[in-house]
Amino acid sequence: MFSVDPITLEVIRNALTATAEEMSLVVMRSARSPLLREAGDLSSALTDVDGFLIAQGRDVPMHMGVMSFTVREFLKRVPKEKLAQGDVWFLNLPEVGGNHLPDVKAIRPVFVNGTLRGFAVSLAHWADIGGGVPGSYVPHARDAWAEGLRIPPLRVFTADGVDEEKLEVILANVRGADERRGDILAQFAATRAADDRMNQIFSRHGTDMTVAAIAAIHDRAEAQMRAALRDIPDGTYSGEDWLDDDAAGGPPLAIRVAVTIAGDTARFDFTDTDDAALGPINTTPFITAASVYYVMKALFGPGIQPSGGCYRPFEVITRSGSVLEPGFDRPVVGGNHETSQRVADAVFKAFAQVYPECITAGGPTTSGLLLFGGRRADGVWTTLYETHGGGEGGRIDRDGANAIRVHMSNVMNTPAEVIEAEYPLRVACQKLRKGSGGDGAHKGGEGQHREYQVLCENMSVTSMFERRIVAPYGLEGGEDGALFKVEIIRADGQTSEMPGKANLRLNTGDTVKVQSCGGGGYGHADTSNQTKWEIRK
Repeated sequence: MFSVDPITLEVIRNALTATAEEMSLVVMRSARSPLLREAGDLSSALTDVDGFLIAQGRDVPMHMGVMSFTVREFLKRVPKEKLAQGDVWFLNLPEVGGNHLPDVKAIRPVFVNGTLRGFAVSLAHWADIGGGVPGSYVPHARDAWAEGLRIPPLRVFTADGVDEEKLEVILANVRGADERRGDILAQFAATRAADDRMNQIFSRHGTDMTVAAIAAIHDRAEAQMRAALRDIPDGTYSGEDWLDDDAAGGPPLAIRVAVTIAGDTARFDFTDTDDAALGPINTTPFITAASVYYVMKALFGPGIQPSGGCYRPFEVITRSGSVLEPGFDRPVVGGNHETSQRVADAVFKAFAQVYPECITAGGPTTSGLLLFGGRRADGVWTTLYETHGGGEGGRIDRDGANAIRVHMSNVMNTPAEVIEAEYPLRVACQKLRKGSGGDGAHKGGEGQHREYQVLCENMSVTSMFERRIVAPYGLEGGEDGALFKVEIIRADGQTSEMPGKANLRLNTGDTVKVQSCGGGGYGHADTSNQTKWEIRK
């Protein structure tokens, strides 16, 4: 076995991480859609030759955890022998290491001196992937085919350039074809940049040294995570959180987990989770695992390199037929960022039994998504995909932050100036939602208040958010945060509340008022802030 000294290992590890981060910058600087270049709804990763994660950008946790499976599932359908230098394959099937159709992955096999050495993966949320409504969030979907274009592994680029026939098939089935073409080229450019950087790394350090360093990244991360697990008391801890509904008029659905710590291993059993939903809030086992990985990294291994080795000590179990493993034919678009957050909250609640001082009260664990689709005065079709942060939960040592996104989400808001320049909308109001945070020894953060005024006829607006019925929870005696609320104010003054998963048509002069949820409070309000917990190290 070729040995790697610690200094060289760190140099190579950081070079790989910098490569993944550069990929994300390439997409943001060259993409056509504001969703990518402004909000940054994208992620980048590098894997080893077998598809195991070795480096990632500072991107979206739900994407990163999923991409630790994508190449491995891709290789089950496309053998290595079929790959060639210059290939870039695109796919979005949830069952192929994925999450939902709008998150399209571009996979480039990286060859060094003619030998396959790894993969570069660029994930980008396309503002439209077809389907029944603009933006491809179809609240009334009852099967996977209603949600848009399903792309199996498809080689769109080769060393000779773009395969225009395949690209035209894709563009013919999505709204905003010119914008999608620009975003596809941005993903291609990001993977090409990664190819160049990885070849430079192999050239600078030598093939044997670089291959050994990649193996060492896995082994060291595994050892660090196992050491962290040994510090957790052995036992089984249960957690539960609830989805507002099944997106089809049904009651709330439970996400339940039993976490078993045994020495240097952790088992996450979601068998008791409720059955699959009728509507599009189901998700995949890959998203379930991604949420688990996020919690464990955040609580017990923030400094550990995210990699295949880091996740070796974990076993994640889902039940076929449940909302976390519904079958490939079920709709899943909202589960990506709604159900994933319920999984994370359930696992956090499980660990609150042994580490309450490390856990934050409930926050805006929802995308708070509103999706506007309409034509500008020049006839150009536009789709605004906008997520809305809320109040962070309080914790043992501080109040929650205001108007922020937490846990599985990490996208930015689209500035009001960009919205008004690009879309037939005016941002009429933007401020904090005062009084929305839950009371406690440390209060929950405030949500936000934003109002959109419609400037065109027949605009589509789709909602896909949670925390409208089940509030962000307080911890250790803290109060719950205020519920998420969206109101439609028609031009004639009539007002109605918009459901959490719905599609409506708006006209000139109508207003959409968003009041995002506040964070839960931590501790009883009458408890002195000097109260201390024993801090475990």
